[in-house]
Amino acid sequence: MTANGWLQIAIFFALILACTKPLGSFIAAVIEGRRNFLTPVLAPVERLIYRICGVDEKEEQHWTRYAGALLAFSAFSALLLYAIQRLQFWLPFNPQGYGAGNVSPDLDFNTAVSFTTNTNWQSYTPETTLSYFVQMAGLTMHNFASAAAGLAIAIALVRGFARQPVKTIGNFWVDMTRAILYVLLPISIVAALVLCSQGVIQNLHPYTVATTLEGAKQTIAQGPVASQEAIKMLGTNGGGFFNANSAHPFENPTPFSNMLQMFLIFLIPAALTYTFGKMVRDTRQGWAIFTAMAFLWLAGVFVAYHYEQRGTPMLAKAGIEMTATDTQPGGNMEGKETRFGIADSALFATVTTDASCGAVNAMHDSFTALGGLVPLFNIELGEVVFGGVGAGLYGMLMFAILAVFIAGLMVGRTPEYLGKKIEQKEVKMAMIAMLVLAGSILLFAGASSVIPFAAKGYWNPAGPAAANINNPGAHGLSEILYAYSSATGNNGSAFAGIGANTPWYNVTIGFAMLIGRFMMLLPLLAIAGSLAARKQVPVSAGTFPTHGPLFVGLLVGVVIIVGALTYFPALSLGPVVEHLMQ
Repeated sequence: MTANGWLQIAIFFALILACTKPLGSFIAAVIEGRRNFLTPVLAPVERLIYRICGVDEKEEQHWTRYAGALLAFSAFSALLLYAIQRLQFWLPFNPQGYGAGNVSPDLDFNTAVSFTTNTNWQSYTPETTLSYFVQMAGLTMHNFASAAAGLAIAIALVRGFARQPVKTIGNFWVDMTRAILYVLLPISIVAALVLCSQGVIQNLHPYTVATTLEGAKQTIAQGPVASQEAIKMLGTNGGGFFNANSAHPFENPTPFSNMLQMFLIFLIPAALTYTFGKMVRDTRQGWAIFTAMAFLWLAGVFVAYHYEQRGTPMLAKAGIEMTATDTQPGGNMEGKETRFGIADSALFATVTTDASCGAVNAMHDSFTALGGLVPLFNIELGEVVFGGVGAGLYGMLMFAILAVFIAGLMVGRTPEYLGKKIEQKEVKMAMIAMLVLAGSILLFAGASSVIPFAAKGYWNPAGPAAANINNPGAHGLSEILYAYSSATGNNGSAFAGIGANTPWYNVTIGFAMLIGRFMMLLPLLAIAGSLAARKQVPVSAGTFPTHGPLFVGLLVGVVIIVGALTYFPALSLGPVVEHLMQ
C-alpha cells in the first residue's frame, strides 16, 4: 500500500464528511415540506404534478396504503419497461435498429425487474442490445424512480421513530415526488454537466465505424451517456451504458471523473444519516449511525487494498515482483484500468458494494481471493455500510433494532430506541427480513451449484458448454454466490466470469431481486407503522444511550456477527478455500 493511495482514500472520505451535514439538513427540509432555496423555482412544478396526478399532498397514508402505493408503482414501472424493450424497434432514437430479437422474454423480465428494484443487474451487453430510447426513457427513468422510492421508504421508517402516536407515516407519492424534484434531479443535472466537461459523451449519433491502422473495421459505440451516468451513481443504481461500465473511457475518462463518481455514490446515503438525526430531533443519533457505517467502510477498504496491493501469492512465489515502485504499480493489476490503479480500484469496489450501486471500474472477478471477498461480504452484510439511497439507512436501522434488543436481553430491560419500546413485533419483522434475504441468496446459489442442467434443454439452450460457463471449483462457487448475493442485495455488480444470460439465471436472479427489494421493504414499513402508533417513553437512568461509542460498537458487532454466522459456511467454500489453495 502506498502513501498516494491512502491520500486518495482520505480525500474521498473528507469530501463525504464535509457534505453530510449540509445535504442532510437540506433533505430533511425538503421531505418535511419546509421552504428551501429551490422552493421558488420548483414549488409550482411540484403543485402541478400533484394536480395532474390527483394527489392531495396533505393527505397521509397508513403503512398498508403506503406499501400498496409502492407495490402498485413498482409493478406498473416494471411492466412499462418490459413493454418498451419488446417494442424498441418501433420506437424512436434507435439508429442501430435494435428490436425484440435483441431481448429475449426471460432477459426482458430480468432487466425490467432489475431496474425497478434499483439493482441494475445486466445479463446483457448494453451497447449491442438496447436502443437509445430504451436507455433513456426506460433505464434512466427507472434510475430516478427506484432511487426515489428507496429514499421514501427510509423517510417513512424514520417517521415511525419521530412521531407519536399517529396512524400514518406520510404519503408515498409526495415523498417520491420531492425526492426526485428537489434532490435527485438538480444534483444529476450538475453532475452530468461536470462529467461532460471531463469527456463523458452525450449524443444521439449512430455508432461510428472506424478503420484501424491494420485496416480492420471497428464499431465505436456512443450515445446519451452522461445523463445516465450521473443518476446511475447518485441513485446508487450502477447499470452502465457500456458493458465495461465505469472502466470504459466514455463513461469514466479521468481520475477526476472517477473520484466524482465515487463521491456521488456515497453522497446521499451518508447525508441521510444526518437527515435521520434532524428528523428525530437528536443529531447525535445520526452521527452514531454514520460512525458505524464509516468504520465498516474503512475496514473493507483496508482489507481490499491490502490484498490487491500484496498481489497474487502464486506469482509472488514464482519470484515476480509484487512491490510498488516508481516504475511499476506492483500488486494485482489483472482486470484493472491503468488509469486508476490498485488504490482507486479497491476503493471503488468497496464503495460500490457498500452502497448497493453495482458500478465497477475494475473486474471484481480478477481480484485476489480475499480482495474479492470484501465486495461479496459487503453485499451480504445487507448493503448497510452507507448503502443505497434510502436502503442503507433503513437497513442499518433494522440492525439498530436488533442491537438494542440484544442490549435489553443482556441487562434485563425492555429494549428502547429513540424513546420507542421495541417489542416482539418489531423484532419479528426485522428477523423475517434477514432470514428471507439469507434464504434467497443461499438457496438459489446452492440450487445453481448442483442442478444438472440438460444439454440443449430450455434452461440450458446453449448446449453442454452452458452448464459449465462459470469457473469450476472454489472460484466458480464464488461467482454463483456473488450473483445471487448481488441480486438479493439489489447491488448489480458481478464476478463477471459467470455467463448469466440464460433462462435459468435470468428468471431466478429476477426473483432474487424481487425478494431482496420487497421482502425487506414490507416488514420495515410494518415496523414504521407500529412505532408511529406508539408513545415515546421518557428517558430514565436505565435507558441505554444510543448515541455513544458503546452503541456504535454494539451496532458494528451485530452487523458483522449476523453476516458472519449466516454466510461463513458458504464463504469458507468459496473465497476462503481459494485463498488457502494459492
